[in-house]
Amino acid sequence: MEEPVAGPSTPRQTSTAPEYPLPSTHFYSVEYPGYVQPASVPVAIERLGGQASIDNAFKRTSNKADALLEMRFRPGDPFAHPVPGEIVPTNNILLRVVKRRRKRRAVVGEGSSAADAGGEGEIRGEYTVEAVGIIPKTARFRSMADYQFYVPPDDPVSKLRIAMDSMDVEGILQYAIPPEKEDYVVSEDPAAMDIDPQLMGGEPSTGPQMKSNLRLFPPPLFSRQTVPQNYNYKPNTASVETTVVDEETGEEKKRLINRMRWRGFGPIAINFADKGVPGKPSPAVESQRAAADQKLLKRLQELFEERPVWTRAAIFNQFAPYEVREIVNSKFLLPLVSYVFTDGPWRDTQVRLGYDPREDLNARFYQRLYFRNLNHQVVRPSVVARRQEGRNEIADRAAGTWREEDRRSHIFDGVTVTSETAAFQLCDIQDPMLKEMIEDEDDLRETCNERDGWYSTHAFERIKTVLRHKFFSLLGGHVPTREECERLLIPQEETGKIVQRRKLRFGKHNMAKGALPPEDAAAHRLMATIEQRAREFQSQR
Repeated sequence: MEEPVAGPSTPRQTSTAPEYPLPSTHFYSVEYPGYVQPASVPVAIERLGGQASIDNAFKRTSNKADALLEMRFRPGDPFAHPVPGEIVPTNNILLRVVKRRRKRRAVVGEGSSAADAGGEGEIRGEYTVEAVGIIPKTARFRSMADYQFYVPPDDPVSKLRIAMDSMDVEGILQYAIPPEKEDYVVSEDPAAMDIDPQLMGGEPSTGPQMKSNLRLFPPPLFSRQTVPQNYNYKPNTASVETTVVDEETGEEKKRLINRMRWRGFGPIAINFADKGVPGKPSPAVESQRAAADQKLLKRLQELFEERPVWTRAAIFNQFAPYEVREIVNSKFLLPLVSYVFTDGPWRDTQVRLGYDPREDLNARFYQRLYFRNLNHQVVRPSVVARRQEGRNEIADRAAGTWREEDRRSHIFDGVTVTSETAAFQLCDIQDPMLKEMIEDEDDLRETCNERDGWYSTHAFERIKTVLRHKFFSLLGGHVPTREECERLLIPQEETGKIVQRRKLRFGKHNMAKGALPPEDAAAHRLMATIEQRAREFQSQR
């Protein structure tokens, strides 16, 4: 009887593989990076740090530091850098495969003899496979071997290191610092390995072989690279070969220079204590005068003739946005007409070349006040915002106009807030109360001071106190009255209140600054939060 063949309408009969239970015994595996034979198993265990190190690495409760296994090429050398092995979880099965070889007798048929069959039977192998257990963890050595450095074992420092590792007290006590000798090159042992000179890139030497004796001991680690990388070395496209002539010998030499190297087109910077002021730009900046936009350069010269000291915000507000972009990108337009102070009351301002504000009493109006606003977060504009800004600049350039409020960001009138940071020159303060204090000539110095400029400490602190209160009150949505500011100027002895304020630490970077005290900063943050919650409540209604 024939079995039915499975056709398009006949379902094919399938059978499942038999199930075999896995034993619960756990084994740990080590992928040893080398050849291991039954006779060399003790050597492999020794190079892995011994059985105790292997057991600690595979412990279930071991931490990440202990779960590392190190393989050392020279176990007895403490200067040899090991190859780190990582313990990784695996789901492997350990199988025991047994092969048995059996011989089958040859069958002698009719008309043949055993001699015709060769006298031997067919050899067949029988394999049996048995699951012994599972392997939940495996030690793998996938990292590159670090550079190896051979240290002479007869060196005193080498002996000391070996004695310290083995806790050999006698060996440690026997160490003595050898006398310093300039024997950096010594004769090499004739019994040492003879290297072919062609491999060393030199001619065979007929004299005695020498070797270095600098006694450079290896660091704990040579390289941090554990995985090989394709560096794809290529020459620097910005490097070009040039010829350099030595001025003393007249010898010509070839060297590489970077065409795209940064050139110093910054303004000349001086300290407040320096004598004199620069009267002309640096030679590197002067060499770019012909390449400068002559229209913008002429306009800058006219502005510095009208006013010898400007902040960058104030000078940029005199130009259209596209012109400001050209001034910033050119790098050398401002340095052609101005220099800067690194400290003092005119720090971070652009000063006309040849003008010294330390010698002119009227330069007090150009002193700069700066307050740190801890609530102001510098947020990098998004790509969409930058693109929109570019479109606005193009439109403003075509129309020849730009927003008036942007041109007044350097001015403080005591009523409106034009910036989130307080950085004003005294001449740009238009608040009536502050203007009276700034123009008061009763409390001035005869010589300029590094911290307060031409004003006395008392007068300058009064100006900073009022400006600080007005500015941060406006940030919180409150316009302060004149009476409020006058109460701040009443001496504490008259009010009977003792108020401790955090003073600025004296230093160059804190010159002409007035940091907001912590209590005032907390009050302004609280006021701003209350105002914001009130606006949100009104909008929901």
